[in-house]
Amino acid sequence: MLVLLASIFVVHIATCIMLFVSTIANVWVVSDDRHGSVGLWKNCTIDGCDNVLSYASEDALKAVQAFMILSIIFSVISLVVFVFQLFTMEKGNRFFLSGATMLVCWLCIMVGVSIYTHHYAGGYGTSYFKSHHGYSFILTWICFCFSFIIGVLYLVLRKK
Repeated sequence: MLVLLASIFVVHIATCIMLFVSTIANVWVVSDDRHGSVGLWKNCTIDGCDNVLSYASEDALKAVQAFMILSIIFSVISLVVFVFQLFTMEKGNRFFLSGATMLVCWLCIMVGVSIYTHHYAGGYGTSYFKSHHGYSFILTWICFCFSFIIGVLYLVLRKK
């Protein structure tokens, strides 16, 4: 049981770190022919990054930014609540609060990445029409899977 809790804790920390990296890195869409990339915050080329996104004023991008920040916040809150419950909760109880908070994080990731996929996947809406997904986009989908698994495991596990 201790090994299972420790491994869930490590995966949860890794998920928090990957969420943070995927949100701040500017590699959501990568150009095939211009050697540039676009993220949630900046447009980067070989010459460097600038703060000008052609679609920065769109509500869809602002929603994606907000949901990704919320997912980081809920993931960290869930981690803190898990550690708190681990040391204060009575034996035999389940980690309901940690699991529910992590599932809210999962929901925020799902909404944010779904909006981004609908509006900007494949370079549509960006200046890169021949492009592919960058590692930030892929990391976010990996965090989506991990946060769901962690949330369900928190709901199922009991403190022994």
